[in-house]
Amino acid sequence: MAEQPARKAPKAHEARVVRTERLTPHMVRVVLGGEGPAGIAADEYTDHYIKLLFAPDGVTYPEPFDMEQIRAEFPREQWPTTRTYTVRAWDRAQGEITVDFVVHGDEGLAGPWAARARAGDTVRFLGPGGGYAPDAAADWHLMVGDESALPAIAASLEHLPEDAVGHAFIEVESADDEQKISVPPGVELRWLPRAGRPVGDALLTAVRELDFRPGDVHAFVHGEAGFVKELRRHLRLERGVPRERLSISGYWRLGKTDEAWRAIKRDWNDQVEREQETPPTAA
Repeated sequence: MAEQPARKAPKAHEARVVRTERLTPHMVRVVLGGEGPAGIAADEYTDHYIKLLFAPDGVTYPEPFDMEQIRAEFPREQWPTTRTYTVRAWDRAQGEITVDFVVHGDEGLAGPWAARARAGDTVRFLGPGGGYAPDAAADWHLMVGDESALPAIAASLEHLPEDAVGHAFIEVESADDEQKISVPPGVELRWLPRAGRPVGDALLTAVRELDFRPGDVHAFVHGEAGFVKELRRHLRLERGVPRERLSISGYWRLGKTDEAWRAIKRDWNDQVEREQETPPTAA
């Protein structure tokens, strides 16, 4: 068998912080400009994302920044750490991308960085990627997620045509974390404050109790992997939503670091899909 060529490292872009804004107690908005954002396009999908690159403490890289060189010359533990975030908005004219970060004090990596970021700071990123945008031909839409999916759901709601109908459920820590989002008159947006309940519990209840509309639904369900798994089962097996009409994935997993979750995410999703797509055998 011929040896497979080494996978080429993706190109990194550099961005400059233009401004920041504290949207809610647990979300900070960072607007990024500069050559990196000006040189990309992020208007095909409403779940476009970028991967921010953070150097480990005490590590600096030669300039110009080159991922291929870093991977060749630095030990793996000194490679940049990545964190994936949705592009909340992209301004072609200004060459700016807006990214909203969930922040819980000093917990994590990207959240604290966003809370401390000031105009003029720089950060490198990969991307953008993406794969979902609400289908204007759908009879109705269903969007479900926790804080991690809020930016993508917000962008999707604002992308809907004025005559769209559907339901959006967004779970947040408390009522103080709700945001103003423009939605068509026919779309119900419900904020679900967690108020001490387990992550995803309110979302599971809301979707299970929802009176589904007739016709073709286009669904977007993202957030903590545990509740996403339960909703995947509910929507596929109990509601009969076709797989191709369902954008669904665990953005994160309780009890797992981002690196640990990404290491098992593909296999975990494949296993869940096999379990839920295979009809039960007769006793």
